Amino acid sequence: MGVCEAKEAILSNKTALGIEFGSTRIKAVLVDGENQPIASGSYDWENRYENGVWTYSLEDIHKGLQGSYQDMAKDVKEKYGVELTRVGALGISAMMHGYMPFNKAGELMVPFRTWRNNITGEASEKLMELFQYNIPQRWSIAHLYQAILNGEEHVKDIDYMTTLEAYIHWRLTGKRILGIGDAAGMFPIDSTTKDYNQGMVDKFDELVAPYGFPWKLRDIMPQVMVAGQDAGCLTEEGAKLLDVTGKLEAGIPMCPPEGDAGTGMIATNSVKQRTGNVSAGTSVFATIVLEKELSKPYKEIDMVATPAGDPAAMAHSNNCTSDLNAWVNIFKEFTEAMGMEVDMNKLFGTLYNKALEGDADCGGLLSYCYFSGEHMTGFEEGRPLFVRSPESKFTLANFMRNNLYTCLGAMRVGLNILTEKEDVKIDKLLGHGGLFKTEGVGQQILADAVNAPVSVMSTAGEGGAWGIAVLASYLVNKEEGETLEDFLDNKVFAGNEGSTLDPKPEGVEGFNVYMERYLKGVSIERAAVDSEIW
Repeated sequence: MGVCEAKEAILSNKTALGIEFGSTRIKAVLVDGENQPIASGSYDWENRYENGVWTYSLEDIHKGLQGSYQDMAKDVKEKYGVELTRVGALGISAMMHGYMPFNKAGELMVPFRTWRNNITGEASEKLMELFQYNIPQRWSIAHLYQAILNGEEHVKDIDYMTTLEAYIHWRLTGKRILGIGDAAGMFPIDSTTKDYNQGMVDKFDELVAPYGFPWKLRDIMPQVMVAGQDAGCLTEEGAKLLDVTGKLEAGIPMCPPEGDAGTGMIATNSVKQRTGNVSAGTSVFATIVLEKELSKPYKEIDMVATPAGDPAAMAHSNNCTSDLNAWVNIFKEFTEAMGMEVDMNKLFGTLYNKALEGDADCGGLLSYCYFSGEHMTGFEEGRPLFVRSPESKFTLANFMRNNLYTCLGAMRVGLNILTEKEDVKIDKLLGHGGLFKTEGVGQQILADAVNAPVSVMSTAGEGGAWGIAVLASYLVNKEEGETLEDFLDNKVFAGNEGSTLDPKPEGVEGFNVYMERYLKGVSIERAAVDSEIW
């Protein structure tokens, strides 16, 4: 779409805005009536490790929300000469899971405990036994029950327990609502009722009844909604929170807030059965839409849902590109020390492409990119670790290939369960996120890692912020009875098949050899974690 058409879409209010809170960047994307991005903005931020908890402060959250919006509004002004005062629809997305408990006064009673924390092992085990259903440590219900087991004083005063995007939605609309994709990351979902599993809700209430809390579980959790449902409108207070200049008008319709897994499905058009997507950034996860429920629960696999409420299985690893990015920054320091100016895009591209020149098995090198705990391999804490033998082929190409391989190592453990033990079929796998920004590199590594074709859409770089903008667009632009699948096929992705790379036999074999080394070497990582050196 040209400048004039985009400007007309803005002036005629035929736009939708999505804002997604990623681990290191908050991004805002504005789309036109054809769901194509016409403006964007971002705000960089970082989590903090305080008192044994990975967290973001409310101040950081609010600043990031406002900063990303202002940067997007600035982009609109510079491109089209228009002051943004209204959009057709709005949606909020964020990192899934975690724990934000508020009291009746609306005060956050403990620091936000993000998905990155592996501190709820006891609760996770007990709830899995109670429900006969996998409850990962990062799920909100595991955090709640662990706080109960810990005897934490705040639990009795909980009025609302929620996730990050549902918190923002609450502040913008006054509505306690969460899309079903991340509701499934708070508590198990019944895919027939498209709501929390009532039998499990009853079991939990019975479990904690002896504590005498004044609340029942449903009292304190957000209402579940599916894509296309009306989730309220931007209030006057919400408009002032979002746009500090006061130019944005209230009354904008809002779609149900969603987690980054759901928006990743939207951004890759992978909401149909036997399709899947891999989101690779600070964490990495593969989400596969299922034909049927799994035969039994697995600790390594999350049962989640598409934004429309269909069952999906997720193999999630807490760690992906943080260690890789740290190594790239070392090379940045070196080039600066040599007196050279550094273009980070060129640096990433050069190093990523160098990886494709490496030996298929990385020449005997091995890394664990565990900045935090990794449930896939049984770690509550992590230590980024690089090891090699004297015989290893220590070259730049092998080093970078090793750093890309290890980003996918823990996730591969979970995918093996789905494909080998449950015979899950995958017709199409799509990649998005930072790992795929350098054309053809992360895409080929993933194809080799999963031994399946991998596609990347032209919109992959926009990621989940674009995905939640599309969900906002679906709210106001869907036809009567039009399903989410049909909307995506006909109005978003028509004619956009993306680029596809097939696995290479030598790459598949090399990654398998690397995974044998990876699984055998877990004891080295264990020794590093248990050591008193750090």
